[in-house]
Amino acid sequence: MSDTGTPLFPDSPPDENNSQEPLAHRMRPRNLDEFVGQSHLLAEGKPLRRAIEDDHIGSMIFWGPPGSGKTTLAHVIAKHARSDFIFFSAVLSGIKDVREAVDHAQRRRVFDGGRTILFVDEIHRFNKAQQDAFLPHVEQGTLILIGATTENPSFEVNPALMSRMTLHVLQPLSQDDIVTILRAAMRDMERGLGKQTLEATSEVLELIAVLSNGDARRALTILETAAADLSRQSAEPRVITADLIRDIVQRKTELYDKSGEEHFNQISALHKSLRGSDPDAALYWLYRMLEGGEDPLYLARRMVRFAVEDIGLADPRALDVALAAKEAYHFLGTPEGELALAQAALYLAAAPKSNAVYMAEHAVKNAIREHPYLPVPLWIRNAVTRLMKGIGYGHGYVYPHDHEGAIVNQDYLPERLLGQRFYNPTDRGLEEKIAARLAEWRRIKAGLREHEKPANGKENGR
Repeated sequence: MSDTGTPLFPDSPPDENNSQEPLAHRMRPRNLDEFVGQSHLLAEGKPLRRAIEDDHIGSMIFWGPPGSGKTTLAHVIAKHARSDFIFFSAVLSGIKDVREAVDHAQRRRVFDGGRTILFVDEIHRFNKAQQDAFLPHVEQGTLILIGATTENPSFEVNPALMSRMTLHVLQPLSQDDIVTILRAAMRDMERGLGKQTLEATSEVLELIAVLSNGDARRALTILETAAADLSRQSAEPRVITADLIRDIVQRKTELYDKSGEEHFNQISALHKSLRGSDPDAALYWLYRMLEGGEDPLYLARRMVRFAVEDIGLADPRALDVALAAKEAYHFLGTPEGELALAQAALYLAAAPKSNAVYMAEHAVKNAIREHPYLPVPLWIRNAVTRLMKGIGYGHGYVYPHDHEGAIVNQDYLPERLLGQRFYNPTDRGLEEKIAARLAEWRRIKAGLREHEKPANGKENGR
């Protein structure tokens, strides 16, 4: 307890005897030896591990995806540190809480020279003024600040504050890490599910690991839900099956999704509304996801992808509009920047559609996979030395600009692929003109072939 009578660590450590707490909370590692994953930071001899073990903690930022262990690592540091440790979330706390934490740290330092470590979860949610409030106290050593964020701190944390903190990047947990955590939870008789005689094959645990996408909290929640489902049956052992896991993941996603529907269903609805040229539906699904808490930049990225995959050269301006919307949102933020995303969605929905670029990409990749080592034809190689010219490099190349319409009877693909067409423009939007132009060029080239053989060295490349 602090001298103000409030817990220094409001996010209390798990109670091993409280089975009502979520499994993910009960199974938090109690020390560094129990911590799974992040070996690039916490393996024996690594600087961060030594700093924690020796209680030489400095101000730092933990940047990583959900469930990678940021908050858990804070709990472990709290147990090792011989310091007051104050924990609060940027979602629930404001500038008043920051001032109270700083006041506590100052009194502690003045009275007995003690240290105070302040852990701020989701520090990116603090605005500039709130982050600035930490700066002089971190700089003077009044307190040690540890921040956790899922967002890129280069954009979300003030540069002046970042320059006084060490950045530690946490990676998504590997499938092996997740499986290790799940096995530990199934075995643990006190904190885990060891008393429930659960069984699961390695394949089922690996399925949970895949579906949790590197998030240990999500993996343990799936396992806990499976155990609760199986607790209704009296027969033992209770076997966790792949079908049960898939059913749970579907139910859990629907239950906890912020907008009330499963995330991937909604992004699919947005994408298909754009592709189906329905601006009203596109706008509806865009705002359903925004109102549900989706990352606006994620939606911007998806629209950029849509512009090249489903519109392409039918309207090249679509890519410019999508990229401009992304930049506008990044500049304006919420809520003003959301209007730029809406404008982009309406433009993309109303634009002519073509997947010709997308199909061309697949076709050319398939050709490369089937014929990976075809040589560049000699006549379009650049003869930069006398030796290269002597063995035929550039021999037979025709310079298009020296000919009418810049059209010549020349092949540019490897011989094995002559006549292959990867790009087939549609008759929609600008691609209608592109298709007509390419058809005319092919007609001209066919006429040239009727009257002459392919150029054989009369002109050199330039």
